[in-house]
Amino acid sequence: MLFEKVVSELLAHNSYMIGSGREAAVIDPRRDCRVYTNIAESRGMEITHIFETHRNEDYVIGSRELARPTGALIHHSRKAGFGYGNAIAEGDTFSIGTLMLRVLETPGHTPESLSFVLADTSVSDDPFMVFTGDALFAGDVGRTDLAGEELREEMSGMLYDSLHEKILPLGDDVIVCPAHGAGSVCGGDISDREYTTIGYEKEHTPLLQKTKAEFVEYKKQEQLYVPPYFRRMEELNLQGPPLIYNIPHLAALKPQEIGEGQKQATQIVDIRSPTSFAGGHIAGSINIWREGLPAFMGYLLNYDDPIILIDDFNLDLDQVTRHFIRLGYDNLTGYLAPGFAAWFRQGKPIERNGTWSPYDLNDHLDDPSIYILDVRDVTHRERDGSIPGSHHIYVGHLEDKLDEVPKDKRIVVHCDVGYKGSIGASILQKNGFKDVINLLGGTYGWEGAGYSLTRD
Repeated sequence: MLFEKVVSELLAHNSYMIGSGREAAVIDPRRDCRVYTNIAESRGMEITHIFETHRNEDYVIGSRELARPTGALIHHSRKAGFGYGNAIAEGDTFSIGTLMLRVLETPGHTPESLSFVLADTSVSDDPFMVFTGDALFAGDVGRTDLAGEELREEMSGMLYDSLHEKILPLGDDVIVCPAHGAGSVCGGDISDREYTTIGYEKEHTPLLQKTKAEFVEYKKQEQLYVPPYFRRMEELNLQGPPLIYNIPHLAALKPQEIGEGQKQATQIVDIRSPTSFAGGHIAGSINIWREGLPAFMGYLLNYDDPIILIDDFNLDLDQVTRHFIRLGYDNLTGYLAPGFAAWFRQGKPIERNGTWSPYDLNDHLDDPSIYILDVRDVTHRERDGSIPGSHHIYVGHLEDKLDEVPKDKRIVVHCDVGYKGSIGASILQKNGFKDVINLLGGTYGWEGAGYSLTRD
């Protein structure tokens, strides 16, 4: 039997490949899908089926991309009106060699959510694995707000029923294979566990121990951000995303070509560290460090205007490109070659933002000309505390709330360490704020220097 979990790092997306004999199937494939055909070829298998647990909101589904070279049949729920593939329903079964997959309809995260129960009939008809999509994670359950606030109570009740009437009764020893791991925006607090079982989750996940009324009330009050790109993902995944065939080639651009892009509607994304960005960057660029791209590009970038990357040495841009195509940014077009040094070697203008240490901020804490802006998410601010006198706007919403930030003050932006603070600083500078400082170390550094955070 073949079982392999394929993890899309940073996006915290899990897809799975199962197989028996010469047949294989993939569950929730990602868009850059060669990994699955490579596995199949190495095992002498043919991918015959592709299963989707739901329409997905946080990445582009790779089903059509994978079906093109393999001829595999795509299967998803009958309830969502997909523009491609085959509709399946509760009780349908599929054979992959000696493996048997049985369909469970488990709505709640979305109305059309499915789970797939796996049995190896060469041993027993009993289930030993369940692919739960976004219904059940390690340490958490799926969010229920994406169908709209007016339906959150109904969706929460549906998820409770799906969990307690369909998934949990499968048996304590059944292995749980969720579509996401720790760090995903599809849950509130997913645990960092590679593998788990139904029994372990029943015992250790507090949400599964609540009554239905308690569960629904908790989910109604849950505060989770909805990145704007979610709607784009839902549209693409329902209609069928365009085929890309391979990782796209990026054009190596000269500084003068980047300069022309500044005059047009080009999105310049600087993927260097906050300290490198602060020391010098191209005016109008947005700083999203490499590892932060999957979490924040969907808040800050549009799908129409060309995207150009700025880095120091352009190392492993192939992996960076994958982050973009997994979120549907097919408008990523090029990069500055051979790196940022090419820009300043030609004497091109450089913009800077300031940096402060916690000691610098403490020296100015009572200065009325200082405006401290906390760009962490609200959960971290409420849980961990805040720097005295700070104001809060989540970095993903900053561009929509610029009118709340005074232009006549020195803006000190901070997060928990300094990376999201640099995103915030770049947004402010792009929108005309002249005196912007990023607090290096953020709240961690603030406490590390011996200063206290305010806790309400």
